[in-house]
Amino acid sequence: MTITMSGNNPKLVYVCSPLRGDVEANIRSARHYCEYVVKECGAIPIAPHIYFTQFLDDEVAEERDFGLMAGIRLLSECEELWVFGDTISQGMQSEIRYANAHGIPVRHIRPEQYEEYLQERTLTHEMF
Repeated sequence: MTITMSGNNPKLVYVCSPLRGDVEANIRSARHYCEYVVKECGAIPIAPHIYFTQFLDDEVAEERDFGLMAGIRLLSECEELWVFGDTISQGMQSEIRYANAHGIPVRHIRPEQYEEYLQERTLTHEMF
């Protein structure tokens, strides 16, 4: 699959999806959402819940609070926020409120826009 970019300055897209619950599955889904953002839309995905979980523990209140604050800081630099998935978590609600309050467009990405792509990509990855 070819990455199609519009110009030399692709937009920054904040990937808004759940973390809590089935954390491993949610991180895996977020990676797929990022792949969709890059390969189908030519944008740069910003998904702090993928990499903050590498060194912060979401179960420790102080570390979760820092992660949420840092995520909002990254969101402030993004041109759009894209909401993925059927569940809107408390953290996602905060991100959406921030985006709305600061004039950052919020797009709800419907599952039919990315599910077929994700299934195709999953099958391709499993082949290797």
